[in-house]
Order: sequence, then structure tokens, then C-alpha cells
Amino acid sequence: MPQDSNDPSQLFRDRPWLASYAEGVPADIDEPTETLVDMLDASVARFGSKVALEFFGAQTTYRELGEQVSRAAEGLRRLGVGPGDRVALVLPNCPQHVVAFYAALRLGAIVIEHNPLYTARELRHQFEDHGASVAIVWDKVYDLVTDMPSDVKLAHIVSVDMTDALPFGKRLALSLPIRKARESRAAMTSTPKARRVFTWDRLVGGHRLSRRVIRPTIDDTALLQYTSGTTGTPKGAILTHRNLRANAAQGRAWVPGLAEGDETFYGVLPLFHAYGMTLCLTFAMSIGAKLVLFPKFDLDLVLSAMKKSPPTFLPAVPPIYDALARATSRKGVDLSSIRFAISGAMSLPVSTVTRWEEATGGLLVEGYGMTETSPVAVGNPIGPSRRPGTVGVPFPSTDIRVVDPDAPTEDRAAGEPGELLLRGPQVFQGYWRRPEDTRAALLEGGWLRTGDIVTVSADGFVTVIDRVKEIIITGGFNVSPSEVEEVLLSHPDVMSAAVVGLPRASGGEDVTAAVVMRAGTSFDGGALRDYCRTRLTAYKVPKRVVQLDALPTSLIGKVLRKKVRESLIAGRSA
Repeated sequence: MPQDSNDPSQLFRDRPWLASYAEGVPADIDEPTETLVDMLDASVARFGSKVALEFFGAQTTYRELGEQVSRAAEGLRRLGVGPGDRVALVLPNCPQHVVAFYAALRLGAIVIEHNPLYTARELRHQFEDHGASVAIVWDKVYDLVTDMPSDVKLAHIVSVDMTDALPFGKRLALSLPIRKARESRAAMTSTPKARRVFTWDRLVGGHRLSRRVIRPTIDDTALLQYTSGTTGTPKGAILTHRNLRANAAQGRAWVPGLAEGDETFYGVLPLFHAYGMTLCLTFAMSIGAKLVLFPKFDLDLVLSAMKKSPPTFLPAVPPIYDALARATSRKGVDLSSIRFAISGAMSLPVSTVTRWEEATGGLLVEGYGMTETSPVAVGNPIGPSRRPGTVGVPFPSTDIRVVDPDAPTEDRAAGEPGELLLRGPQVFQGYWRRPEDTRAALLEGGWLRTGDIVTVSADGFVTVIDRVKEIIITGGFNVSPSEVEEVLLSHPDVMSAAVVGLPRASGGEDVTAAVVMRAGTSFDGGALRDYCRTRLTAYKVPKRVVQLDALPTSLIGKVLRKKVRESLIAGRSA
């Protein structure tokens, strides 16, 4: 995407980072012309007999995947789903998740991914915001959705028992509890709020979708991905087929050594997370890779799967790389099949890179992005020019600027810290029904404010040094301090609260809360954490709650989280 002559940024106009690209990586990708639906159809046609999905040993070919997507799309159509309708997915990694994702897209509907471990309160906020008419839900958390109040506009619920996708032998061992669960669900034709309930096998048990059903266009919205963004309140980032298809193409271009139809990706990242969604649901499918799915990262499960289907490409986060690399010495595991590994969502320690590359002989590089960039925008080159300790250089067709965070039209010189701005075909369209937030995030010329303070070397390598935003990154997930504070402040004994992220040696941050208790009450950090557990998903619950006599505030009474964080870090090191 060449910069125009009126662009205020001159420093990176000539893209000095192109000299560091791995051999074969283009400066720009071809402009996408096909939707994600077209992309999957092309892979089904090209790689029909190849394995698309593997789940606990059970395999699904691309041809079978295409068949299941067509039948699921017809099932959704019969539920009234059409172009622009929202379909909520509340599922762990499983074959049904992949099928549901593409089936909804085939109808021109908008997918909304949800963390299945969210609490009822967290799910309700998002359902109230997006207004999905259909939800496809893991049966283990089924009640969280069926019990939503009647003002949540949800007409149909599809219950998914992911053990249906297990190999026959594993299903047989679980046949009695599975049968009982099915009988129980089959008896439910409606919830107390008159929501119609179906099982997954009923949804996909009918006819294929007619080819005459209108297909989505490349500029249609494909996904609403909820994120805390550059402010605290979770909101839906609008991502089109063009955005997501472009990012998959950028990822493909970034790794020129991949062999289409012959790679094995490991889906240890959750598909409901932007990082896992792009690297697995779109990128892997775009090159005809085998995607080995895991409901969650379990070291022994992953090591066992490697015996049958050795991975060649592993997108993950630093703790996973550490765990696998350390297992090589303890258990004699061979990781040499993994040629490429891309780390994201949290900072990657250089020590982890060294340990991994010694164990595998392959490369481990760090990338950078955010939900609003579909999500990858910057990455270390896959080759000798990579620079551990940085997040790398801009992807093909991606431009950057570094600006004064208080005056985002004023550019900073090379090496000077400033806020990173991004521009490219992967940049989102705005926030769902939030025009003010959209205007704050997207500047004239298509520039996205990331909220991250970085330095950029003269040759274009980006180093993240701080954040304008106060979002906490823990385990690769974003946590809004405001959301956690709201829960703490709902406790009758808490007068004020501040939630911050404290850095840990392994990378990422620990959610930490400082509270001021009301007069006459006693402080019990464990009890406050228990209180949060009933209202927040596990990774948002503070690892530690400390009591302070008072919280630092501005002249207008706003709690200064930065000062709280500095104080807690100083106290920890004292």
C-alpha cells in the first residue's frame, strides 16, 4: 500500500524494513478478491482428500469438511439466519467450531466468537451488545446462555457435545453419559423463555445448502471480535472478509517455505481468540494444512498427538514454547518436525527463543498485532535477519508511523519513543455501534492508533516499551481494569479499587488489585478473590489483592493507576 505524497510521515516512507524481509517475501500482497467462503471452497476443491481436521485421532478431510459446512449452513438457514444476522459461537476448539464458523459465513451472517469459560455476567454484556439471534454453544456451559433474561434477543440455541467428534472407540467408552445427556436435551423443546433448542446433530442432519443461496461479498462483515481495545469497555471490532482474507494472505507471504497441502498446524491457541482464529481458522485452511485441534493446551495430550501427527507449524504463546522445550530433556521428546513457530499475544523472552531453537532446530519469532488488525501487523522475519527482543518489522502492505501520543499528527524521529500507528488492508472497520470509539481509534488516512508506546530503529524494527492504554495482558488475553474494578466495587466492604498489571519474569502480567476498605470492615484478600471468581472468568481474577489506606488520585478525583502500579512494583522489590 504505497503512501501518498501528502502523507505526513516521511521517516518510513520508503519502507526501510523491506531489506530485512526473508527471501521471497513480497513488499505487498495481491489485493484480496475472494471471501473466506471462497477460500475454503478453493481448498476443498484442491485438497479434497487431504486431512483438514484431526481431533483426538479422528480425522476429517477437506471434502468432508465442505460437506459438513454445507449441511450446517442449511440448518442455520432453516433457523432464519441470513445476510447480516449475528451467530454467536460459545465453543472450545473442536471440529464443530470450525464447521459452525464457515457455515455462518456462507450465509453472509456475522460470526461472534465468545470465550466458553466466561461467566454469565460477561456473556450477557456481549449478547446484549451484538443481538445475535442464534447461539451455538458447548453443552457444558449451555445453562449460561439459556438462562439469560428475556431482554436478550436470542431465538435459537444449538447445543454441541464435542465428544461426538471423538473417534468411535473413545465415544464408546463414554456412551452411557453421552446418551443420558442427549436424552435430557432431546426432552427440551424450549427454554423457560421460549427459546428453541436443538442439538448439533439435528442442525447438520439435513440437506446440503442450495448453491443458489446468495454468497457474501468481500466487503461484508465476517466477524465481530470483542476486545478491550484502546479503552476499558469490551466492544466488538468489525472485521470484514477482506480484512481477514488479507491477513491470512499476509501470513502466507511471511512464511515462503510453507508447502501447501503438506503442513500440519497445531491448534493449541483458542479459536475464539483473534490470534488462534487467524492462524488456524483462516491461515491454515487457506493453504490446505492439517489442523490438529486441542480443546485446551495440555502438555501430555500435545506430546501424545505428536507421535501420530508431528507438527510443522506451531503458533502459540511463550509459556507453551517453554513447556514443550523443557519436555525435550525430561521426556526425550523430538520437536524437530516444527520448522516454524510464531509467538504472539505477549512478550517473548530471548531466553525462550534460545531454549526453543536449541530443542527444535527450527525458528521461533515474535509477532505483534491486535484484534483491530485481524490481528497480525508486525513480525520478525523468518530467517537470519530476525531480531529477538523486538516484535519485528511491518508485514507486507502494512505501513507504520510513530507519533506523539498527545498529538498524533506529529511524527517522532527514529529511535524516539512514541505511539505506534498502523495502516494496511487488515485494519478493522470500526467498533460495533460505537461511532465515538471508532473515531478515536481510526484517524484520517486509515491510520489506526494502537495505544502502544514503541521505538522503531532506522531500519524499521519495532520494540514495544510501554502502553498508553492500561489494558492488562495476562496469558495472551486482554483484561480491562475497569471491568475488574467494577466487580470489586460491587462488594459492600470495598470503598475504592484500582486494578493494574504487574510484570512477571516469564512474560506478560499478573492482574493485581489494590483496595481501600470501608470503615469498620476487615480486609480479607482471599475472600475478595473468591468474590471475583463468581463474577469473572479465571484469567481476570486478581492474582493478588492488597489493602492500601488510600489510592492516589488526580485533581478531579480520578484514580491514577500508573502511580498505583509504580507503588506496587516498588513494594514488591523492596
